[in-house]
Amino acid sequence: MLTKPISRRSLLGLSAAGAASLMLGGCSETRSDGKTEVEFVSYKREAVSIFEALMAEFNESNDHIYLNFTSPNDAVTIMKTRFVREDYPDVVAIGGDASYADFVDSNILADMTEYPGMAQVQQAYQDIMKSVTYVPMDGIYGVPYIANAAGMLYNKDMFAEKGWDIPETWDEFIALCEEIKAEGEVLPLYLGFLDTWTILSPWNSILVDLVPQDHIRKVNAGEAKFADYYREPAEKLYQLLQYGEEGPFAYSYEDACTAFARGQSAMFPCGSFAVPQILSANPDMNVGLFAMPAADDPEDRLVVSGVDLCWNMTVANEDHRELVYEVIDFLNEPDNLQTYCDDQKAIPCIEGDFTLDPLFDDIQEFLDAGKVIDYPDHSYPSGMACDARLQAFLMDGDVDAFLENWDSLWQRYNKTVIRKVQEAAQE
Repeated sequence: MLTKPISRRSLLGLSAAGAASLMLGGCSETRSDGKTEVEFVSYKREAVSIFEALMAEFNESNDHIYLNFTSPNDAVTIMKTRFVREDYPDVVAIGGDASYADFVDSNILADMTEYPGMAQVQQAYQDIMKSVTYVPMDGIYGVPYIANAAGMLYNKDMFAEKGWDIPETWDEFIALCEEIKAEGEVLPLYLGFLDTWTILSPWNSILVDLVPQDHIRKVNAGEAKFADYYREPAEKLYQLLQYGEEGPFAYSYEDACTAFARGQSAMFPCGSFAVPQILSANPDMNVGLFAMPAADDPEDRLVVSGVDLCWNMTVANEDHRELVYEVIDFLNEPDNLQTYCDDQKAIPCIEGDFTLDPLFDDIQEFLDAGKVIDYPDHSYPSGMACDARLQAFLMDGDVDAFLENWDSLWQRYNKTVIRKVQEAAQE
């Protein structure tokens, strides 16, 4: 699931409290049955049934560890509250996003580079974990488990029936949209931009084709401005409005999923995380995903793929490192990981002979070649409400004002990170 990043500023108070208390004991304790309890807290509420089943299987077969795996509502907020109270789970299971960067920056997560199973983690996802932190880090502070991908979802049966080819360039994509629009039977796209976070999905997919991967680092380092990079992506994002539903800001993410599932549009600019919702409205739908063709050269296409779930051990519980590793080994067993991927339409971060859902057939070559980049918005400060800024731009269409405003607000809301990046560069 694509989630809104949580600002590091909300964790600044944790840095001092965390540094003073991390040497205190964590949550692990010996139970009356002689087993040591190891607690995992996960933000993946939609996968609670899978992890409950895996927890039961682990506890039945293991004679010295009791796994307590919970997935509460609003899990990240609960994690932060527990950190303030010096009540640290052994492992927090979150995405490789701004929350991960916040926790690393607050000295809460332990370096897991030496976890033996890290050798089986695909290098592309190890690199993504390193790129998410605000300043370069020597280690990896979590074990990537599964990933998702974003681009353009499409109705495979409709494409086959109409004889439409998957576009590989922006011109081909616009030509296809014009053809579908001219036929008038269905919409080229459904957008659902009432929920502002949904705008981030096509925005991310367009960005990675058109801007340098390190553009945010350059801005934070004072070497560039977003105005140097974001004009073309903004213009192409705005162009999508011509091919979606009338009044897209009145329709929600759920509305878009349902409309797409019912065949009201040929495409939906979103990600694999939306497919379970789509299939709940139409279990028989044949959904595909292709790379956003935002570039003029097909070779410049990339797939946005972020670490959707990783295992992050807290520093407070490093004395249970071997027990935590044993649990992660179990969760990473191929059969268990395959079960998760089948149910959640996910991509394994672990190398192995896994069967991906046919959803990913059209981006398999990108995954195999490591042509994947993390969601750029994972580095956006939440206080700036970047998704709302994008929605406001789409409502008025003033690219110049959008670029000027974005750069100005970035300096205001990201000043702490900017200072850290520039201090690190000087060092």
